[in-house]
Amino acid sequence: MQIPFPFESMLTFGALAIMLLVGVLLRAKVSIFQRFLIPSCLIGGILGLILLNIDLIELAASNLESFAYHFFNISFISVGLTGAEKQETALNQTKSVFKGPLWMALTQSAVFPLQAIIGGLFIILFGVFGLELFPTFGFFAPLGFNEGPGQALAFGKVWQGLGFEHAATIGATFATIGYFFAFFVGVPLVNWGIKKGLSDQIPKQLPQDFLTGITGRNQKPKSAGALTMHSANIDTLAFQTALVGLVYIVTYGVIRTLGSLFAPDVAAIFWGFFFFFGLIFAFITRWLMKKTGVNYLIDAGIQHRITGWSIDFLIVATVMAIQLQIVWNYAIPILAISLTCGVLTTAVVVFLGRRLWDYNLERTVAIYGTVTGTVSCGLLLLRIADPEFKSPAVIEIAVMNVIMLIPLAPYLILVNAPLWWDWSIALTVLVFLGAMAMSLILMKVLKLWQEPQKMSNEN
Repeated sequence: MQIPFPFESMLTFGALAIMLLVGVLLRAKVSIFQRFLIPSCLIGGILGLILLNIDLIELAASNLESFAYHFFNISFISVGLTGAEKQETALNQTKSVFKGPLWMALTQSAVFPLQAIIGGLFIILFGVFGLELFPTFGFFAPLGFNEGPGQALAFGKVWQGLGFEHAATIGATFATIGYFFAFFVGVPLVNWGIKKGLSDQIPKQLPQDFLTGITGRNQKPKSAGALTMHSANIDTLAFQTALVGLVYIVTYGVIRTLGSLFAPDVAAIFWGFFFFFGLIFAFITRWLMKKTGVNYLIDAGIQHRITGWSIDFLIVATVMAIQLQIVWNYAIPILAISLTCGVLTTAVVVFLGRRLWDYNLERTVAIYGTVTGTVSCGLLLLRIADPEFKSPAVIEIAVMNVIMLIPLAPYLILVNAPLWWDWSIALTVLVFLGAMAMSLILMKVLKLWQEPQKMSNEN
């Protein structure tokens, strides 16, 4: 039978949706997933990965990678449309305690180079023993662990076009391993801290809906947002989504125009920064709407839902896009780099966390989840140590994201240095070493690094 319309994209989306729903069911029913707070999107992604690789379902890896790339860009654009007022409020609330978010930002600024250094050194080491890998192979460590699956896959797709075979799959693999550290190391870490009395929040038993991931039958549901449009004209969700689409098209046009001004290899890299340009243009769009007095039409609640929706589907698509045969071919360098990164990242974050002045456990686990997974992972770990979010860490991690925009841009440029400027891996690693040292020195100078102490909540 001839089908009159192409269905491949919608079938891919439907498969992602089914895996996500199965993930929701498994999270609600399987205790080990609840114990380690494994999100439904990761459960569904791993299940889909297994089904794909045993040929029970058939989906093109290129389609999954494309979906993940676009969902990643959408999430950042939505954050830009959402974030201004929330970030201003958070900044105002933390003016008197700005040290917390600055410590988090400097910790992340030190860990990103650390992970890049580990990755780079391993690539040099493997080269000595005759295993030649693409120059940026090791830099998937910070992209996957520190920046998450979207960033790793976005750069992977770009590097793939520059001759790095199977880069998208390798990047997605690093990000997935990072998630395993975030949950299977992060959750025991925070539980250990609680048992040792390292938190004064006296955590209560986590609510059932937090463990199962489903609102109870008799539980009052929370509001997803407010209607800013009259339904007789346009649905509010359609309007909020249209704003995301507007910014997406503007970003696409600007990157395509910029690309025409540079050499092809440099122009290709710009597509890896689509998310960053999208975030900037989203901020500009919100600013213009504020200047014209119509910014009230942007509902932060619904934009936040768009962000969360895109991230959930992003993670499912990223994990399912992994091709296990490719991973097997690179198993030794991937495992060597990932395990070393995971162990040293854990050691460094705990080391710095012990040298905080207060709220050691809460801040430590929040930033640990962030530098091994995403900010959402950090918030999940924080929720265990501080169920009612009484500590300032929840606000600090939001402000930290704003501060991190300053070092993040040069870091993302630096991982491309071997491709853009023909730098050696050794030189790139050396520059990352300088960046890490600068972050740690700043931490000392600003008195954010004190004598080691028992983790506590009070001075």
